[in-house]
Amino acid sequence: MTRVVVDPVTRIEGHLRIEAVVENGVITDAFSAGTMIRGLEKILIGRDPRDAWAITERVCGVCTTVHALASVRSVEDAIGVAVPQTAELIRNIMMATLYVQDHVVHFYHLHALDWVDIVAALKADPKKAAELAQSFSKWDKNTTAYFTDVQKKIKQFADSGLGIFANGYWGHPAYKLPPEVNLIGVAHYLDALEWQKEVVKIHAVFGGKNPHPNYLVGGVPCSIDTDEVAAINSERLNLVSRLISQADEFVNEVYIPDLLAVASFYKDWSKYGGGLSNYLSYGEYPTKGYGNPQSFKYARGAVLGRDLSTVHPVNPRDEQEIKEYIAHSWYEYDGGNDKGLHPWAGETNIKYTGPTPPFETLEGHDKYSFLKTPRWKDNPMEVGPLARLLVSYAAGHTDVKETVGMVLGKLNVPVDALFSTLGRTAARGIDAALAMGWLKEFFGELMDRVKTRETSTFNREKWEPKTWPEDCEGVGLVEAPRGSLAHYVKIHKGAIANYQLVVPTTWNGSPRDAKMQRSAFEASLIGTPVAKLDEPVEILRTIHSFDPCLACSVHLYDPQGRHIHQVSFE
Repeated sequence: MTRVVVDPVTRIEGHLRIEAVVENGVITDAFSAGTMIRGLEKILIGRDPRDAWAITERVCGVCTTVHALASVRSVEDAIGVAVPQTAELIRNIMMATLYVQDHVVHFYHLHALDWVDIVAALKADPKKAAELAQSFSKWDKNTTAYFTDVQKKIKQFADSGLGIFANGYWGHPAYKLPPEVNLIGVAHYLDALEWQKEVVKIHAVFGGKNPHPNYLVGGVPCSIDTDEVAAINSERLNLVSRLISQADEFVNEVYIPDLLAVASFYKDWSKYGGGLSNYLSYGEYPTKGYGNPQSFKYARGAVLGRDLSTVHPVNPRDEQEIKEYIAHSWYEYDGGNDKGLHPWAGETNIKYTGPTPPFETLEGHDKYSFLKTPRWKDNPMEVGPLARLLVSYAAGHTDVKETVGMVLGKLNVPVDALFSTLGRTAARGIDAALAMGWLKEFFGELMDRVKTRETSTFNREKWEPKTWPEDCEGVGLVEAPRGSLAHYVKIHKGAIANYQLVVPTTWNGSPRDAKMQRSAFEASLIGTPVAKLDEPVEILRTIHSFDPCLACSVHLYDPQGRHIHQVSFE
C-alpha cells in the first residue's frame, strides 16, 4: 500500500492537495484537502448589501461574473425586487458568454494536456494532421502549412526545455493519441489562447470590463440607445454580434470536433471516475423571471442513485435541505462540531488543527481541509456540467436531451458512459454547445427589444434601504460553469448581518462528513488504476474533469516585507 500525494494540483485556480492510497496499482481510498482559508464572509459583515457583488466577485479571477450575479440575486431575493426583462436577457448573455469561454479554456489549457502528449506531436506528419482535421472540421486554419509551423514552434519549445511544461508526464503509457491528433490538439491550444481574449469583450460591452464586469442590484449598470455615443449603441451591438458569430465557429468547428476526436481514443475512461451517484443543479437561464424556475433553460432539482426517472425538487430556503458540516474541516461551530448548519445560520470560525507545515502527509489527522462539507438532505452531491445535464435530461428538457443524444451517438456510447471521467469531460463540451445556442437566442431577443425600444435595464423601486424590511434574508443561486453556487445573505437595518458562500468546489472537493461519506473528488478516484506512482496522470485526469476552483490566497507582510501570515479566500 502506497500513499500518493499530489500537492499542489496544478492547472486549477487555487491550492488543492490530493492524497490517494494505491494498492496493487489501483486507488482504494482518497483524501481531498483544500489548503486555503475561507474568509470572505467575515469581510462582508456590516457592509451595504448593494456593494456585496463587487467584493464577492473578486473571490476568483476565473469564475469572474458568477459571484456578482449570485450576490445581486441574493439581495434582490431578500428585498423583493424583480429585474426588467431586458436586464434579464443581458445577464443571460453574460452568463452564456462565460460558459462558452470558460469551457473552451478548461478543455485546452487546463485539461487537454492530461490526454494530449506535447512531445509526441513532434512525430506527427503535418499533411496527415491537416487531412484528419479537415475530415471533421471546416476550420480554415487546418492546413498542412499551419500544422508545419506549429510543429516547428513545438520543436523550438522542446529544445529550450519545454518551459512551464517541463514537468509534464510526456511519454507516459496512459497517453494513447496518434501523433497527428496530438499535433492538432497543441495547435488548437494556441488558437484558443488567442480566441478566448476576444470573446470576453462581450462582458466589457455590457459590464464595462472583464474580468469582474459590473453588476447592479435591480438590473444591469448599462443603458441601450442605438444613437447615443455614451450608451450601448449600434456599433457596440454589431461588435457583440460579430463576437458571437466567431464564438459559434470556434465552438462548433474546433472545440467540439477536438473533444470528440480525443474522446474516441479514450473510451476506456468511461469505466473510471464515476464516483457519486447523486447530482444537484440549481437551474439557470431564467426566461420568465428568476422567481420562476420552471421557465429556466436548465432545470432545478436533484437526481439520486443515478435514477433518471425521478427529479427531486430542491428548495434552497428550506433549512433542512442544505447544510454545511465541519466534522473533518478546520473550523469550529459554537454549538458543537457534529451539527450541520443551514447557510443562513452559517458560521466561519477558523481553527487549524493540522500538522505544522511543511509536512509529508495528512494521514492520522481527523480534520484535513479548509473546505466545509455541504450536504443536500444529508446526501453528498456532485455538481457541475454533468450534474445539470443529467437533471435537465431527467426533467425532459428537449434541447438538452437532443444535444446529449447527438454527442453520445457520435461517440457510440450509452447514456451510462456519462457517469465517468470521460462523461464529465464530454458534458462540459455539451454544456458549451447548449450555451452557444442559447447565447444566439438571447442576443436575438435583445435585438428585438432594441428595435421596439423596450430597453429598460434597471428597477429602482427598492433601491433605497428605507424601503426594505428591518430584517430580511435572501438566497442567490447560480449554475456557474463549475456547478451549483449559492450566496446567502441576512440583512439587518440595511447592513449585512451574515453572508455565506457555498461554492461548487465546496460541494465536490470537500472532506468526508460525520457519517464518513466521501464527497465527489474522493469518491471519483476509487477504483482508478495508476500505472506509475511517481507520475499519477490518472489522478489529474479525474480531478481536472471537475475543473476545481479554490480561488486565490492573500499574503500579509509587515512594513519590512517579512511574511507573517497567509489568508486564503475560496
